[in-house]
Amino acid sequence: MSRVCDVTGKKPMFGNNVSHANNKTRRRFNINLQKKKFWLPNESRYITLRVSTRGIRIIDKKGITQVVQKLRKKGIKV
Repeated sequence: MSRVCDVTGKKPMFGNNVSHANNKTRRRFNINLQKKKFWLPNESRYITLRVSTRGIRIIDKKGITQVVQKLRKKGIKV
């Protein structure tokens, strides 16, 4: 499974490790993904989402029901 946030759609970035001698090798900047369970009160069940910490803050701000409605509108099965 790829490292993509379910809420924001963020993915890892790519760049270079640069040594003191200025040698460059490719590296990957991963996002801070968490597997988190959220309670959906209107459906009386839990859902598990892979969200970044920014995604968790968005859920805290807007509410889980509004975020789930937006995900379903995009066609993502929750």
